[in-house]
Amino acid sequence: MALEVPPPEVIPVAATASRASSLISIALLVISVGFATAGQITLKAAMDAIGRIGTQEVSNAAQTIGRAVREPLLWGGLVLFGVSALFWLIVLSRVDLSIAYPFVGLSYVLVVGLARLVFHENVPPLRWIGVCVIAIGIALIGFSSRTVSG
Repeated sequence: MALEVPPPEVIPVAATASRASSLISIALLVISVGFATAGQITLKAAMDAIGRIGTQEVSNAAQTIGRAVREPLLWGGLVLFGVSALFWLIVLSRVDLSIAYPFVGLSYVLVVGLARLVFHENVPPLRWIGVCVIAIGIALIGFSSRTVSG
């Protein structure tokens, strides 16, 4: 039984293909997270336009639902989430869930930053520390996937 060793010219091609596939997977992950983040921001804008739910009388519930159904930002946010889900399915077909899912945490980082910038929300220091912890966790997962896959 002989051990077959591929010719040297084959090895760099395989490594390049693997690296390109990894880059595509990362890009798909980022796109999915980007659409999900845009969906969250759009849905928040829609709900700001619709108004606070739960402070009105029960008889006004139908009226609130009617306003929600007619709010274009609500539909836009849902579409963005749908597009994000389509990219997510592609990601799941290519990447281990234990690596892909923690990258969803990027949306937490982005949403907090955008909430501060777009909606002028007050983000206390302890929340920023939490965002940094999430970002560090995502970086660690990214490094662990590089060491496992080569």
